[in-house]
Amino acid sequence: MATLPVYSWRLAPDGLATRRQLRAAGLRPGGQDVVAQLERPRRRRTPLTAFLYRVDRAKPVRPMTPAKHAALARANAARRTCPACRTDAGYVIPVSLGMCVPCAYPEAL
Repeated sequence: MATLPVYSWRLAPDGLATRRQLRAAGLRPGGQDVVAQLERPRRRRTPLTAFLYRVDRAKPVRPMTPAKHAALARANAARRTCPACRTDAGYVIPVSLGMCVPCAYPEAL
């Protein structure tokens, strides 16, 4: 098994990009294999690593279908709905509370 070339932070050659960089450009890896690795050093910890893909082999991002859009809207609505009072809180309910702030701290109101 061949090892991947490793580049230092900000020193990767042109034509290679991370998943986030591809997504920002409206692309996706499209099933291609990782061609290189990027390492960002950190003090007293293991370095951060990111995989690099070839930009010329990347494919465009699939468009959002109406069904996917509806599913995403339902999932976001579920994250905003308080399980205690069943109302839309208007924000994503924190997992640490498990319910909207008025239900979590009724004595504060």
